[in-house]
Amino acid sequence: MAAICDSAGVKREAVQASPKLTIGEFATVTHLSVRTLRRYHEGGLLEPAWVDGYTGYRYYTPEQIPTAQVIHRLRQLDVPLADIESILTADDPQHRAQVISDHLRRLEAELDRTRAAVVSLHRLLNPEPADLEVQLLSVPARTVAGISGHVRQEDSLTWYDSAMAELDAAFPPAEHTGPPGGRYDNELFTHGAGAFAVFRPVRNPKPAGRIRVLELPQADLAVTVHTGRHDDIDVTYGRLGSWVVTHALAVDGPIHETYSVGPRDTTDPAEWRTEIGWPVFRLAAGEPSAQK
Repeated sequence: MAAICDSAGVKREAVQASPKLTIGEFATVTHLSVRTLRRYHEGGLLEPAWVDGYTGYRYYTPEQIPTAQVIHRLRQLDVPLADIESILTADDPQHRAQVISDHLRRLEAELDRTRAAVVSLHRLLNPEPADLEVQLLSVPARTVAGISGHVRQEDSLTWYDSAMAELDAAFPPAEHTGPPGGRYDNELFTHGAGAFAVFRPVRNPKPAGRIRVLELPQADLAVTVHTGRHDDIDVTYGRLGSWVVTHALAVDGPIHETYSVGPRDTTDPAEWRTEIGWPVFRLAAGEPSAQK
């Protein structure tokens, strides 16, 4: 790069002879606005190849177009600017890939939350018929193999998957005597963390690792079945809770879930069946076993 002196004798960088694009031209070919390019320059994310020392005009080279396009794509995915800088400056391809993968996992989790909210809203805005199939059941005391813990609600799915995988490894299908289930203290929902237990009825319950022999007491439950994905299971919970308030006397106690058909049985979510049991007080022995 050559240097010239102005009339006051101050050195200014001369315009390079190599191909260059004005900031407006570069904005056009990269779909990054002039304002955005200026911000990226000021933040050190994408510096021009050359800045006219006299006018302050920014110039870019064709070789910078791929970098700008990478930035554009990453910003479309809402990758934070700090992560983009880490990606662009990393010499290790594995590190770059790890940063991108971590963000993609965050995006996928956000998409799952969005999809779940959309499904729930569709059910709330286009409700099913008002009738809800509910059974009043007395579940006998049982001895099962299970794993218990104090779990945060946001960690519950990961914790459940880990616990069920451990139970499945310890007790093959030939040992199963019924579908798996879970018991969730109200604090899990009311305070965001609480006692959580998942279990499998098996022929010979025995401890191993985190697995313990659990004695489940007898319980009277109002039970309904949630069909399909668990994205909108909260809607079914709400409808069952409303039914209980109207038809029965609720009592303190953990919510029961039984996974009659779940992801471990079939990959088709339409086939999933989750029984939800709400603890109630049976007012009379002659009550019907099913109501609507």
